[in-house]
Amino acid sequence: MRTGTYEYKSDFARKYFSAGEARGEAKGEARALLLVLRARGIPVSAEVEARVMGCTDLGRLSAWVERAPFVETAEELFE
Repeated sequence: MRTGTYEYKSDFARKYFSAGEARGEAKGEARALLLVLRARGIPVSAEVEARVMGCTDLGRLSAWVERAPFVETAEELFE
């Protein structure tokens, strides 16, 4: 069986698979955001990192990623 091609039949399995997939996507967005900030030489405090990594709202994370190239400080993401 190839991964990524199986369709779950039960509502239970689809629900939990989708939830896990969304959490993984959010985690990837959060890591990308922190990577952009650090690559630009912007210090990221433990508080900012915790806030970013704790966010599960993909829309908000995407907005922060779009802003990341233009901010002077990590805290500006949240303004």
